[in-house]
Amino acid sequence: MRLADYTDYALRVLLYCARHDERLVTVAEIAEQQGLAKNHVMKIVADLAHAGLLETVRGRSGGVRLMRPAREIRIGDVVRLGETDLRLTECFDERSNACKLTPECRLRGVFARALHAFFGVLDAITLAELAGSAPRRSKPSNEPAPA
Repeated sequence: MRLADYTDYALRVLLYCARHDERLVTVAEIAEQQGLAKNHVMKIVADLAHAGLLETVRGRSGGVRLMRPAREIRIGDVVRLGETDLRLTECFDERSNACKLTPECRLRGVFARALHAFFGVLDAITLAELAGSAPRRSKPSNEPAPA
């Protein structure tokens, strides 16, 4: 499974804003610091503002900032916002499923549990924890150590 570049960039934008929450940041600044195209960042900022995650301030001294505290923004919610297709296999789409194994296949249930676990991990982490502006929770004993 691979996240879309859009999701990756949206997380970078939000993390940058969280790390600089004492001031407005500009689209140009984010684009330059993250090595992204300014047009991509502009679209992502507009989408994140529409979703209620960023506040945009127009004008000469304008910019963007988090609309909510970083501790209230779950990473899982951002990933859901960025990912447009979470169907892991064909059978996840009842309208287009043509798999002949579906009636007796148990794989769909396995994948559904895996996706649920994936989002369970992401929903347990906030933007503040990743940005370093909140105390890190101790990792559960069954969670792998970071690489």
